[in-house]
Amino acid sequence: MRSVTSLPCAIREEEHVWIPVSDGTRLSARIWRPVYAEDEPVPAVLEYIPYRKRDLSSVRDSIHHPYIAGHGYACLRVDLRGTGESEGVLLDEYLEQEQTDAEDILAWVAEQPWCNGRTGMMGISWGAFNSLQVAARRPPSLRAIVIASFTDDRYADDMHYMGGCMLSDNLAEAGTMFAYATCPPDPAMVGERWREMWHERLENSGPWVTEWLRHQRRDDYWRHASVCEDYEDVQCPVLASSGWADGYSNAVMRLLENLDVPRKGLIGPWSHKFPHLGEPGPAIGYLQEVVRWWDHWLKDIDNHVLDGPILKTWMQESMPPSTAYTERPGRWVGEPAWPSPHIEQLNYPLSRHRIEGADDTVEEREMTVQSPLSVGQFAGKWASYNAPPDLPYDQREEDGGSMVFDSETLTERVEILGAPTVELDFSVNEPVAMVAARLSDVSPDGRATRVTYGLLNLTRHRSLDEPEALVPGKRYRAAVQLNGAAQAFPPGHRIRLSLSTSYWPLAWPPPEPVLLSVFTGASSLTLPVRPTAESDEILGRAFGEPEGTPPLMTTQVSPKEQRWTVTRDLIGYNEALEIVKDSGTVRFDRICLDVDRRAYERYDTVADDFESVRGESAWTMSFRRGDWDVRTETRTVLACTATEFLLNATLDGYEGARRVFSRTWNERLPRDYI
Repeated sequence: MRSVTSLPCAIREEEHVWIPVSDGTRLSARIWRPVYAEDEPVPAVLEYIPYRKRDLSSVRDSIHHPYIAGHGYACLRVDLRGTGESEGVLLDEYLEQEQTDAEDILAWVAEQPWCNGRTGMMGISWGAFNSLQVAARRPPSLRAIVIASFTDDRYADDMHYMGGCMLSDNLAEAGTMFAYATCPPDPAMVGERWREMWHERLENSGPWVTEWLRHQRRDDYWRHASVCEDYEDVQCPVLASSGWADGYSNAVMRLLENLDVPRKGLIGPWSHKFPHLGEPGPAIGYLQEVVRWWDHWLKDIDNHVLDGPILKTWMQESMPPSTAYTERPGRWVGEPAWPSPHIEQLNYPLSRHRIEGADDTVEEREMTVQSPLSVGQFAGKWASYNAPPDLPYDQREEDGGSMVFDSETLTERVEILGAPTVELDFSVNEPVAMVAARLSDVSPDGRATRVTYGLLNLTRHRSLDEPEALVPGKRYRAAVQLNGAAQAFPPGHRIRLSLSTSYWPLAWPPPEPVLLSVFTGASSLTLPVRPTAESDEILGRAFGEPEGTPPLMTTQVSPKEQRWTVTRDLIGYNEALEIVKDSGTVRFDRICLDVDRRAYERYDTVADDFESVRGESAWTMSFRRGDWDVRTETRTVLACTATEFLLNATLDGYEGARRVFSRTWNERLPRDYI
């Protein structure tokens, strides 16, 4: 990324500004704005997240907020209630309180002498979620949003549940927020109140996974703040982006299809990162595109921002399987509308271990599979958080425990763009079952690179709202939608569909091993095939080089540690996936603060004992400056029986070596056809 030191206008920064909201709570903001804004008010852009603006997100924030401010905007980074230096307690994600706080912030901003009354919201992940959610509430000053890596459907397409299957990220994200929501504010900003504020968080926080486990089906808890419930609620322009290595690429296409406002979509090869920081590369000049968006919608500049394709996406070339990529070869392609008139949905019937031609007639035969719990060990994370090695590895070992269908060796290039679908005519031998469907690119030497996948809890094959026990032996029909993809399959390769009855630890397995019967002839794979178009060439690079303002200086005081280890004990038949993400000690030079973050995850099973499944998420967060030395340790363990989830969580707070807070949670929660 190119660091830009000369901007169109000089800016000033206010590190800590209190913003009062309607119940009297004060939220902490960092504000960058043009020097001239006092005399010539400017539009304002809000990013509103829980990730600590003074330290943990400060380096990232310093790259894009001063950049946008230097192009004539007031940029605010506000910590959510109960995080960073903001008062109160953070109790869950996307609560009504969070959104009314956002409306209060926007109203406060619009009334400031340096703001002309026009506002926008932007963000990635949580900040994109709430930008879209607040847009649906139509606050009067909000004119446009810019969002990356988000969803419009909190149940069906988020890190909690996928196709009605519970994801292990449901536990991992709860562990992350257990840590973040219990960190102290900085005494340098809030003074002696820091300890009172910290203990309020410790006393009132808890493991959010408990609440998420109380809502195992699509109910009003998940419908709240899911914009897909009524797309017409959004009435402002939307610039939406994501990456194919992320878990959130599907929502970009849904917004393009369902919103009735000016909108643009962008999907690159990236993991869970802003596109100007995108990895795998190529990263792009995303901030230039963001400034153009704000210039048009907040300053009324006629810069033709809506010209060109409604969707630009990176068509990925074939690559050998790897848990991490530096770059993904490919090219930018554009679509004039979504759904695209250029894409043909081609249906390929399934025969015994084969994907047949679109016009072939196939005899009906029964095929069966009962997958071992080891299938899924090489699945990677639900979303790559750019913490390699978190991408899926060679799928051949996974395929050994799966039902596999291969195409003929391709004689010509095939490109897909969109979401493949598997139509299954099936039966099972247990009342609760799941299926994982994987689409892979198989090279001539046999290596299999996963292109996309989808999950379906078969008790929810008719409805995510009202699951029903399956009748053993009864035949059903179900559609399994895979995540969207843009992928080229070259000549000499094969396309592979793999079906398994478990996919641990990416998803929690069913209560008992399941024998799945699939009936060929009545089952099929539908691919969104996109012909290569000459018009693709006019996009060229499509974007400028990535740029931003120079990041804040930090010093790596002690080394990082990254580990992703699969172990198998062939005596006791224990298997485990162990993940360590340790940032080491990082010194934030400007504020003389040392911060340590260590996350540990472990996912265990014993042989094919489905009641041995266990997940653990443990975090240590510490902050040190002079005599101030504070640490929190959180740990959440989730186990199960055939009928219940068993939750144990602990929270400990320390000042130096002295433990000043300790609490334990133990919960038993019934399984709801999961």
